Amino acid sequence: MEKLHHIALPVKNIDEAVTWYRKNFDVETVYTDDSWALLAFENVALALVLPDQHPAHIAVERDNANNLGDLTRHRDGSSSIYVDDPWGNTIEYLEAAP
Repeated sequence: MEKLHHIALPVKNIDEAVTWYRKNFDVETVYTDDSWALLAFENVALALVLPDQHPAHIAVERDNANNLGDLTRHRDGSSSIYVDDPWGNTIEYLEAAP
């Protein structure tokens, strides 16, 4: 069984969104900057992203994500590729940082 790493929701303002989610849910802030934030729920993470930088998506951890194409390396050491399912939903296949 594969692991759902995070769900990404586009927001217009990262700081305001982090404040709202922390006020309304019992979550921990894993990472935040001007372009995105990662909040940890007990069972999954929530990424808050700017709409012009990332699509709304779900991210699934997969050791062999590179079989789907060229991966983009991220600042945390992970790598991923975005793929659309047949209905136009975006899936991010993510190889975790070593």
